[in-house]
Amino acid sequence: MMDFGSFLAMGGYAAYVWPAYGAALVILLAIWIDGSRRRRAVDQALHRLEQQRNSER
Repeated sequence: MMDFGSFLAMGGYAAYVWPAYGAALVILLAIWIDGSRRRRAVDQALHRLEQQRNSER
């Protein structure tokens, strides 16, 4: 059975594996944040357009 230290060492490839996991996490967080901001902007634009349309009636 493998102990936790061996797992963290990744068979000697930890210097490559953990930074790759970190980079992937940073990229996924950036995509999520960007998507959230874009959705908020679209929701606000849609709300403004709905307000404008309702005021013209």
